Amino acid sequence: MTKSQPFDIEEYSHLVQSFHGYTAPGVIIGGFMVNIAKSKISEGVLFNAICETPVCLPDAIQLLTPCTVGNGWVKIINLGRFALSLYDKDKGKGFRVFLDPKKLENWSEIKDWFFKVKPKSEQNMELLKAQIKEAGETLCGIHPVQVRPELLKKEKRGEIVLCPYCQEAYPARDGEVCRGCQGRSPYLVPETSEEPILVMNSLKSREVC
Repeated sequence: MTKSQPFDIEEYSHLVQSFHGYTAPGVIIGGFMVNIAKSKISEGVLFNAICETPVCLPDAIQLLTPCTVGNGWVKIINLGRFALSLYDKDKGKGFRVFLDPKKLENWSEIKDWFFKVKPKSEQNMELLKAQIKEAGETLCGIHPVQVRPELLKKEKRGEIVLCPYCQEAYPARDGEVCRGCQGRSPYLVPETSEEPILVMNSLKSREVC
């Protein structure tokens, strides 16, 4: 295993401020979590990451490891748990680090923040951040994991085709039309456009057949 690397919380806090927009408590705690997991990975091992929440922790992983959402080395699997894993990208063996609720009893402000006991406007942010810095890695639990084999395979996009409706490129595996034209677009459709209605009607008629 590699030796635990010195973790400069002040330097990291500046990185969080510039990357995340503000020094969010979850990203700060995430820094300690990533540092613990990294210290357990043998030197020279290429590793990937799994993040069990889309909130805060992905930014800690992206700031402190080569794993990013863009390069596909971090998978966000939303289990609603404040936990992450770093693992050997080929063998799947790694370590999972989580914020351990049992270790929050001596840290009242962290406990109130984590369990949302009081609204953000009533939280003492200075005390919260001070407790996080003081508690550091002692807040975390860790255990070894073996990642499922199917998650070790790199997903390939496959054939790229043009959507017959919007004329944009998309992976053919998504179906006869792109996901946007299947009604999965996050955007509101302008009232003057009838195209999405035609697309959905066409898809429904095919399903009936």
